[in-house]
Amino acid sequence: MSDAPETDAELAVRLATEAGRQLVEVREQMFADGLSYWDVMDTGDMLSHRFIGAELSRLRPHDAVLDEEGSEDPRRFDGDRVWIIDPLDGTREYGERGRHDWAVHVALWGGDRFIAGAVSLPAVDLVLATDPAPPHPRSDRPRPRIITSRSRAPYAAVLVANALDCDAVRLGSAGAKAMAVVLGEADIYLHDGGMYQWDSAAPVAVALAAGLHASRVDGSPIVYNARDPWLPDVLICRPELAEPALQALWGDEFRLPVEPVTY
Repeated sequence: MSDAPETDAELAVRLATEAGRQLVEVREQMFADGLSYWDVMDTGDMLSHRFIGAELSRLRPHDAVLDEEGSEDPRRFDGDRVWIIDPLDGTREYGERGRHDWAVHVALWGGDRFIAGAVSLPAVDLVLATDPAPPHPRSDRPRPRIITSRSRAPYAAVLVANALDCDAVRLGSAGAKAMAVVLGEADIYLHDGGMYQWDSAAPVAVALAAGLHASRVDGSPIVYNARDPWLPDVLICRPELAEPALQALWGDEFRLPVEPVTY
């Protein structure tokens, strides 16, 4: 067994994997004990947050952390290594027995690009990461498939779905929706209803590594580690659908930047 320290990519994968494994185990036990929906959600959030936080503190003590469940780490404003964490994306789905559309997000932002990222889908025992990158998804569907929220379809998604004659699919967490595109189960994920950096960082990192398009809904690159964690929109899709989707939102005069967004 190698004594070499984990690379950033290996650490991202392990944290997402092990946090997910713990979440599955404690969820099953809490359901068996008859605990409430709220107890399941709150316990899962804190369990994953504490595990990931402790491991990063132990193994990357000089790195800053931006965590949905954590307090502000002021080191991130001057640092060039910031872990962006959503310890339990899709808390509501996690609290519902039988749902699989929840995730764990772990990403490392290096100043102007991702260094590493991983999204775990623990209920289906799957982890997708930047290294090794997922294969570029293939699709032979005659109509694009757009994936939207369980509870509502953002107006922007409705515009794109109508313009591109899409079939619509609904899922829970942002990570589950984005990974459906990475896996080729859907072709477009568009969200404009409000989210935070931790909701999209790891999914965007993995999507870019898989050769997909990822941007803001105006086509501009997504930049992370801004002082305000609010980052309200994202478009992840097959590259050939990016310009048609953005034209559906902004009109025929829209053109993508010459330089594509890459990992």
